[in-house]
Amino acid sequence: MSRIKARFDALKTEGRGALIPYLQAFDPDYETSLELLKAMPAAGADLIEIGVPFSDPSADGPTIQAAALRGLKAGATLGGVLEMVRSFRETDAETPIILMGYLNPIDSYGPAEFCFDAVQAGVDGIIVVDMPTEEADLLDAHARAAGLDIISLVAPTTSRTRLFHVLKDASGFVYYVSITGITGTGSASQAQLEEALPKIREATDLPVAIGFGISTPEQARAASRIGDAAVVASALIKTMAGTLSEGQATSKTLPAVLEQLIALSAAVRA
Repeated sequence: MSRIKARFDALKTEGRGALIPYLQAFDPDYETSLELLKAMPAAGADLIEIGVPFSDPSADGPTIQAAALRGLKAGATLGGVLEMVRSFRETDAETPIILMGYLNPIDSYGPAEFCFDAVQAGVDGIIVVDMPTEEADLLDAHARAAGLDIISLVAPTTSRTRLFHVLKDASGFVYYVSITGITGTGSASQAQLEEALPKIREATDLPVAIGFGISTPEQARAASRIGDAAVVASALIKTMAGTLSEGQATSKTLPAVLEQLIALSAAVRA
């Protein structure tokens, strides 16, 4: 059983949804992001999403774009991100890790090699933002052979017919992009989420994680109960960015982000 399925099954037994925090690898540097990654489970992360820095993150708003640029400036590469996961796995063999990024770095790395190396490093799933279902054959066979889940994205604009098409071979969980726009620029109402989720559940039995616009403990609690997980990204990155001095980590960086994560986790677990 994959770590992703095992974690969602365990949380279902507990009767609650998951909290999935996001961090941008190498932001603001390798050491700080690795230290944050290692501290996240104790602060309440049920699964962790790691952003792979990319020079043209078209789905991301200014907050994550800035984080990606800081990561690239710090020397981030796809291989370096896998090394970060490998280091994390030295002390944590249970928390599921999902990489979120874009197709170009994977294509350059080599799809087959990437899927194999990712699983060997300890990655459980990948979200490729700019890879539509019609192009998934670039990775699908290699991912399945390696045991790597490809997480499917759906949105408020996804039609019923399209939902069934996109989710027929989905694995891991479904990522519901809850707004029509880029990350960190708005949020869906509880009523909108309650209307959308039954349509998604009609097309799949997989857990549904709600992301894009989840920033407060109250929103995280609602999303984790209406869906199966809340993804918090830009809000955590904004907190980190606010502690930096000339782009560098300070003594406030890790405590500030972890304090916010603890508050989010408390709301989800309440």
